[in-house]
Amino acid sequence: MKGLLLRLSAVDADAEAAVRVIAYFDELVARRASLPDLVRSAASLAECVAGLEREGEQPLRYRPDGARAQGAAVVSAAVDLGRDPAGQAWLERLTGPGPLDDLVLERFAIATRLLGRQGQVTPAPHLADPALVELVLGEQAAAEDRARALVLLGLDAGKPLRVVAVGTEDGRDPGAAAVGLVARGGSTPGARVAVVGGVAAVLLQPREGAGAVAGSLRAALDERARERSSAGSVRVGVGDAVDGLDARRSWLQARLAERFAVPGAEAVVVHRDLGSLTLLAEVPVERLRAQDDVRALDALAATPTGAADVATLEAFCRTGSLRQAAVALHLHHSSVATRLAHVEDALGWRLDEPGDRFRARLALLARRLATRS
Repeated sequence: MKGLLLRLSAVDADAEAAVRVIAYFDELVARRASLPDLVRSAASLAECVAGLEREGEQPLRYRPDGARAQGAAVVSAAVDLGRDPAGQAWLERLTGPGPLDDLVLERFAIATRLLGRQGQVTPAPHLADPALVELVLGEQAAAEDRARALVLLGLDAGKPLRVVAVGTEDGRDPGAAAVGLVARGGSTPGARVAVVGGVAAVLLQPREGAGAVAGSLRAALDERARERSSAGSVRVGVGDAVDGLDARRSWLQARLAERFAVPGAEAVVVHRDLGSLTLLAEVPVERLRAQDDVRALDALAATPTGAADVATLEAFCRTGSLRQAAVALHLHHSSVATRLAHVEDALGWRLDEPGDRFRARLALLARRLATRS
């Protein structure tokens, strides 16, 4: 499209580049680009052939120069579009996947879903001005400054606001992860996203309650895991709905809930569901790290098979049974039993005893909080 040109070779493969890629596709959505123009733009950005195929429609394939690609497709990376209609977006890079291809494909697919809904474009989640978001979530700003920041962000200061915190464990930009996740969820259009203190803050004004928001986020994570054959590394915390001027309270709740989350297992945690467990977060981090059971778990995790043993213990404590833990981990129950036996031998616990199971659960939570201080 005229006036919109960006090539990955012109930017560094870092967080700034990720922001620019997201903004590039956001602009295409805002301009209501046609699907052929979207594919051409993706090809120009990635500097390789890009393709798109939706159920019941002819495939679209374009070269970086905007001409139709000829010959058979040689797909180097692809992502499913989901449902209504089903389909696939892909890149054909002869030199192998590039460092930002996953992000390009994710944003390519999100833009396709938004632009391909019978001509109706819903508001896309986007990266907002971090200074405005920090003003809304900060501690020092006056009420009138918060209200003005909400208006500048396009939010209604008179409606309840809920904050979601999104963190990652693989070094991926949390802002990009949050935008992709919220867009996949579909129930929270127009969300505002900014990275604050290494964690993405997502400002929402949905009509649904926390359960519906958490449900859509879990579904989005499940969909992403199916597409990539990976449980991912994303942690999500959901704060309470509050008055817009009290957004900081929801942010602090979301940050706390995100610290309790476990990627791929219990990736989305709602603050209200934690109940009295939030008291554990009031213990100073130094005391948590120095606690004997936490130190014992750290020592076990550092052994060659210890990380898998601790993950199995997490699943067992979370599900409450050996067989359900086996299902969650996609293992045979005998393998789970063997790993739990390693844990018992190393830590001196007897996991068939209620007291030791509670002790293990508490130690795991304390370790998680200490790690994500």
